[in-house]
Amino acid sequence: MARLALLSVSNKTGIIDLARNLVEEFDFDLISSGGTAQALKDAGLPVTKVADYTGSPEILGGRVKTLHPRIHGGILARRDVPQDITDLENNQIRPIDLVVVNLYPFEETIAKPGVTLLEAVEQIDIGGPAMLRASSKNFAHLTVLCDPAQYDEYLQELRQNNGVASLEFRQKAALKGFSHTASYDQAIASYLAEVQQYTLSGAQLQSLRYGENPHQPATWYQTGTTPTGWAAATKLQGKELSYNNLVDLEAARRIIAEFTDTPAATIIKHTNPCGTALGSNISEAYQKAFNADSTSAFGGIVALNRPIDAATASELTKTFLECVVAPSCDAEAQEILAKKSNVRVLTLADLSSGPKDTVKAIAGGFLVQASDDIIADTSQWQIVTERQPTDSELAELLFAWKVCKHVKSNAIVVTSDRTTLGVGAGQMNRVGSVKIALEQAGEKAKGATLASDGFFPFDDSVKTAAAAGITAIVQPGGSLRDKDSIKAANELGLLMVLTGVRHFLH
Repeated sequence: MARLALLSVSNKTGIIDLARNLVEEFDFDLISSGGTAQALKDAGLPVTKVADYTGSPEILGGRVKTLHPRIHGGILARRDVPQDITDLENNQIRPIDLVVVNLYPFEETIAKPGVTLLEAVEQIDIGGPAMLRASSKNFAHLTVLCDPAQYDEYLQELRQNNGVASLEFRQKAALKGFSHTASYDQAIASYLAEVQQYTLSGAQLQSLRYGENPHQPATWYQTGTTPTGWAAATKLQGKELSYNNLVDLEAARRIIAEFTDTPAATIIKHTNPCGTALGSNISEAYQKAFNADSTSAFGGIVALNRPIDAATASELTKTFLECVVAPSCDAEAQEILAKKSNVRVLTLADLSSGPKDTVKAIAGGFLVQASDDIIADTSQWQIVTERQPTDSELAELLFAWKVCKHVKSNAIVVTSDRTTLGVGAGQMNRVGSVKIALEQAGEKAKGATLASDGFFPFDDSVKTAAAAGITAIVQPGGSLRDKDSIKAANELGLLMVLTGVRHFLH
């Protein structure tokens, strides 16, 4: 008798080709439900609807289709237990050798703007997870596939093993099945408990060599059932990513996401930018970012918001870098970068989308806050000095402000020509950060712009900046002594803008 395969998928990618191979090459009979059955029928493939096989119609608007003893008996039967085989025969149930299931698109549904609770609930799959769990449990006797990426590997298994998938493959597929249902259920639980309870979960993507230091074990987890963000990136070359690489890559992504209309490059060390710049093309942007602090750029993480071309690749190979990420990389650039085989080169088409929340662990729990993704609106800024900004000065102030947002507090950034000249990060007092940034900028501070992530509690930093040649300052304001800083700026001929928004980063 032909073997039996049950196909019931929401994502129909590759299902027709898989089904055709099952029927024509391996003599499977097919049973299927709903839209999958119709798709197979339209492709000219012989298929029996689940309702015809079970003798029970789909009911409740499709909510009940596969929840039936003829389905779950065929999935859960142990072929080496005589009583199980007797039960199948007595109830005219065929054993099922392959279950191909993926689930209703719950996460995609709740990601849509304005989706209602009712709409979300109707995308909670019941029969699919039940079949996935049952078939994953019984991997000793059948195969379960929940991802179109598994289809070709499964067919190769059959071809290499006389039409039977190996136990090793079946167990690996079962693990993926349980991981899929776990992530799916967690997404539902997180959605329904969003107000009362915050739940964090993920599927293990890979073990990392170590964490921040060699004595700290570390693991990379993927949230959700569909790879997004860094889990969706393509590594073109280089060693495996480390914990620190990933942390720095995310810091680089957050900065580069601020700039979409103009070619931009940033170089990160220990989550802080040592150079960020805009340019007329991506090669120019990178060179400006590198020249901003070429010493610190050594061993850095580079993010680019435009594809890597040959000219940029040539510049990238001139120094030692840990990682480079861009939306894409052309063939000539890949050849050039291959000469530096140890540098990790990644492509990630979407460098703009990030997590909506940030999470930090503390003793006995964790803290959750909304990500600092507010978009700067210069129309809401307050010009508090007598001197008014030109369009060019306002653009420079905006650039400096966007970069400063992603520097560890207390943060000071000095810029000119849409390029960072000096960065003061993570100091215990703001004056210290000002001095570091100005010292790094040196003579280039003359005529430059300075951004501060928090207000100036006294006018000393304003005076220090003016003495170094700074001509424009952007800061949140909000200090009881704002008037002192504004007075100093006026007396020294500086332009000062208050944003009304603070960007501490701890």
